[in-house]
Amino acid sequence: MNQYETVFILNPVLSDTQIKETVKKFENFLTSKGAEFVAKEDWGLKKLAYPIQNKKSGFYHLFEFKVAGEAIEPFELEFRRDERVMRYLTVKLDKHAIAWAEKRRKKLNEKA
Repeated sequence: MNQYETVFILNPVLSDTQIKETVKKFENFLTSKGAEFVAKEDWGLKKLAYPIQNKKSGFYHLFEFKVAGEAIEPFELEFRRDERVMRYLTVKLDKHAIAWAEKRRKKLNEKA
């Protein structure tokens, strides 16, 4: 099992319930593929660096999870099929990135 990190941006015109439904949909998809979640973060509404689909902001979400490599392609296909998703990026984490992510999470937990 490899460790991955996915950041995705949802359309800013969605309601809170639509956002929760969309996030839950992707969580359920990963768990159905045998994924183990390491962390999930909701970064909230952020301004975009450049307009996407004529939108200047979007709701950012981060998933950090462990799953077999074969599950990534169908997972990204789900992102492409969902019109509520404006952008997404999935990255396979190496040992240095995993250590950095753990350090970042610890820092966030100390602030909270």
